[in-house]
This record gives sequence, C-alpha cells and structure tokens, in this order.
Amino acid sequence: MRSFSISVVIANLNQKEMLRECLTSLELQTYKDFEIIVVDNGSTDDSVPMVLEEFIQSRRLHGQVISNTVNKGFCEANNQGFAASRTPFVALLNNDAAAHPQWLEHLMSVFDDPQVGMAACKILVYEDHSRIDKVGHLIYMDGQPRGRGSGEIDHGQYDEIEEVAWPDGCAAIYRREIIDTVGGFDEDFFAYVDDADLGLRARIAGWNCLYVPKAEVYHRRGTTLGVASVRRLALIERNRVLLAAKLYPWHVLLLNPYYYFLRLLSGVWAAVRGKGETAKFVGVSGKLRLVWAMLEGDLRAIPLLPRMFAKRKEIEKFRKLTPSEIRQLLQRFRISLRTLNEKSN
Repeated sequence: MRSFSISVVIANLNQKEMLRECLTSLELQTYKDFEIIVVDNGSTDDSVPMVLEEFIQSRRLHGQVISNTVNKGFCEANNQGFAASRTPFVALLNNDAAAHPQWLEHLMSVFDDPQVGMAACKILVYEDHSRIDKVGHLIYMDGQPRGRGSGEIDHGQYDEIEEVAWPDGCAAIYRREIIDTVGGFDEDFFAYVDDADLGLRARIAGWNCLYVPKAEVYHRRGTTLGVASVRRLALIERNRVLLAAKLYPWHVLLLNPYYYFLRLLSGVWAAVRGKGETAKFVGVSGKLRLVWAMLEGDLRAIPLLPRMFAKRKEIEKFRKLTPSEIRQLLQRFRISLRTLNEKSN
C-alpha cells in the first residue's frame, strides 16, 4: 500500500456539489503527496457515490470514504478520519471550502522547526476573496474564541508568517504526534469551539502554531447552521464554558464569571448601537432570541462540568506549560471586547 505524507480529512453531510468543488481543488494541488479521507455523516444526496466514482475509483485522488449512517457531528467524524490515517501530518478542510492550488505546499514549508506542531491558513470569504474569514484565532478570557481578522478587508495586513494561538478547524494542519499525544477533537463538544480546545491542548503540550498567509482557502460561511442560528450560538456558548472548565488554570477559571459579565455588558452596549453580531438579530424578538441562546448554552454546559473537571487530570499527563504560562498565552492572544462585540464576522 502506498504511503503518503498528509491525510486531508473532510467531514460531509448533504453537500454533494460543494464537496465536489472542494475535492476538485485538492486534485489541483501542486503538492501531490497526500490522500483524502472523506467522512460522511449519513448523507442522502449521493455524496458518497459521487466521491467514490468521480474521484477515488477514477484515481483522480487517492483515499477512502467512511460512511456513517447518522450524523455524528464534526468532532467525531474528524476523529474517525484521524484514526483511519497513518500519515505524519493530518490536514482538515471543510466541505464548503476550496483550497488554493499551493495550499498544501505552503503549509508544509513551515515544519522544519520541530516545535511547530500546527499551521493556520489565510481563510478568505468564498463569495468575496477580498474579505477575511479567519487568519488564525484569538480568545477572550472567559473562553469565547474568535477568528483573528474576521470580517476585515484583506489589504496585506496579515501577509507575514507569524505565530498565532491555533488554527481554525475549517482549514488546518497538525503533526500526527499532536493527535497521538493530546488526542483528537473532544466529542462532548459535537461542533464549534472544538478547534480551540484541540489547539489549546497542543499549546499546553508545548507545540507552537504558525500562520501561513500564502496557504489560502476560500470558505462559504454559515452553510452548516447559519451565522444567525440560535442553535449555533447556544453550542458556541456551551462549549466556551466547557473549554474554560477543562483547560483554564484555576486562578483564571475562578475569574470566569467576572470576564463573562464584562462581555455581556459590552454586548448590550453593542446591541444598543446596532453593532457587531447583535445586528444580525433584528428587533426586540431577535435580541430575545440571542439572549435565550446564550442562556440555553450556559444551562446546557452545567451537566457536563463534572466531565470537564475530570478531564483536567488527563491534561496533566502531557502538560508542558505551567499555569502561569497558560495564562500568559491566553493574554498574549486575547481579543479585545470592542473587537469581539462590535465587529461583524
């Protein structure tokens, strides 16, 4: 059996046409030493036959399809892909994204340093390549992550290779050693904030992350649940609580209610002026839906807290950073409240 350097894992659910475009972009890669692993979450739109017939059986791409009968979510599906791969590097690519032909080539160029365990991409909005979706990640001190540069016009301000907190799960690459050491995605998260959890675990284990601006990906935003989806917001809110409970040093975690309260106040002020994400929830009814989503997320996090606290013991097995160094890392890549609440994704 032929061996490869990279496995590109793609989770899919009923996005046959977008998946076809995604795979076509991989077919055009200048870096050829890779395989694909498509994990299908129970699609009913003939996604699986399309991948098999058009790409794998025709030998346009090397790889395999894992077919689930039900939707196992982003986390479990990608973990299935991780488990099926045997390559030194594992890349992620959303099915609603298309990669620049030199995407993999540029990503692989930064791994000469053994401390670099992850690489982040320049992810641009599919419909408007001049607008940034994400260029790495930032985080607020209560556990709320946000894509760096999200919503900005790309005029070269992020065109240097530089360290970032961790990559976005839409398009990323990891050393296999990271997955073997810290594990894959936490399946309790199901979807959203999962990439922050994996990335922060890798940072705690001592690896760095570099942002590679020439590794471009074009992403259709909100195709899974929609950017103004109440379910999406509830999952993000729930999972930011789980992330903090699982990975934050105790002296930072105890301040979580304080930081959360500051974020709420800032969000209310942004809502009054029609700024940021709150502007997508129109009128009083829209704002009430937003408040309910956050409350629902917090309430849904509570039953899972004992599980997250128990997982803190697992972190100790690979932890290289001290609690103080973890706090410094969070502060170094901290997003301001103004950027978090007043700028639109």
